[in-house]
Amino acid sequence: MYKLIKKDKHTKARLGVLSTAHGDIETPFFMPVGTNGTVKSLTCDNLNAIGAQLMLSNTYHLYLRPGMDIIRQAGGLHAFAGWNRPILTDSGGYQVFSLSKLRTISDDGVEFRSHLDGSAHYFDPEKVMEIEAVLGSDIVMPLDECAPYPCDRKQAEESVRRTTAWAQRSKDYFYEHGMNERQKLFGIIQGSVYEDLREQSAREILDIGFDGYAIGGVSVGETVKEMFDTLRWVEPLLPSDQARYFMGIGYPDQIVKAVGEGVDMFDTVLPTRFGRHATAFTRRGRVVLRNSEFSDRFEPLDPDRDIPYCQNYSLAYLRHLANQNEITALHILSYCNVHFYVNLMRQMREAIKEDRFAEFQHDFLTEFNSELADAL
Repeated sequence: MYKLIKKDKHTKARLGVLSTAHGDIETPFFMPVGTNGTVKSLTCDNLNAIGAQLMLSNTYHLYLRPGMDIIRQAGGLHAFAGWNRPILTDSGGYQVFSLSKLRTISDDGVEFRSHLDGSAHYFDPEKVMEIEAVLGSDIVMPLDECAPYPCDRKQAEESVRRTTAWAQRSKDYFYEHGMNERQKLFGIIQGSVYEDLREQSAREILDIGFDGYAIGGVSVGETVKEMFDTLRWVEPLLPSDQARYFMGIGYPDQIVKAVGEGVDMFDTVLPTRFGRHATAFTRRGRVVLRNSEFSDRFEPLDPDRDIPYCQNYSLAYLRHLANQNEITALHILSYCNVHFYVNLMRQMREAIKEDRFAEFQHDFLTEFNSELADAL
């Protein structure tokens, strides 16, 4: 499934190819988040034009709406959404566990109430696999227990224990029902901010054996240092011949830092979320367009990027659209932000190919005014 092409000579950055039923994906890569089967305000044609290699969708939200009967009738999520490139679906576990007042967890699974209408539902590892089989996603994530931050050691231990048990049940169902013929199953490592629990979880998940490995339970409120401590503990334990996924991070500088530590896969809602709040990502950092300083700035948003949306509209015009709550601003800024992330991954792949990733990383983090530049 994963083929390592080369390693950067001066960092842990890796260049590879991840093969799926809907095509090969060059790594490292970023997944735009399409929670409901769409990346907010962008069409599939937009994503193709940007060069997005795949999309991430959410099992929990799709299960509630439109429901599995509709997606089954449509022929799966690819056909339903009109997207013919790879899809990764998460388990929906994070969404369920975030509903702390609406769910009850046991070793068997999770009873929860919909945040939409209060209706009662139940997820267990087998049920989640069944849903993801209907979705037909190329890469599927199993149900795991994401410990909150902060949490005490006992709670983290329970999270690791359940995550391991559920991972085994998920894999058993995955193979017993032939899902492995067209889909790939990743294992998820938990353990919160406890080094020994992270190492324990990694070893247990690796012993079960999966098509790739994800570091979960990060970007849930911990500090950036704690986030990268987790990566530092787990990365040496991961096999070099399988893909590595740092779930839910993050800001561009965090992704650039993590690529240098050997991570291949990333997702975050930030590009479209920030776009909806009139904030753009550029190499020089974030541009908050609602600020009055841009009211008479008629230069383009980002002249360094050769796409019309970044060059054809002035900062002043985009600020005007945003302050008038025009939907056009949401679309333009979301497009530019997703393009920024996808193009950043492309630039990093080129840097790794040419053994200049360390230089690229230093220059990017410095220009981006990142606190992570001091850690190099």
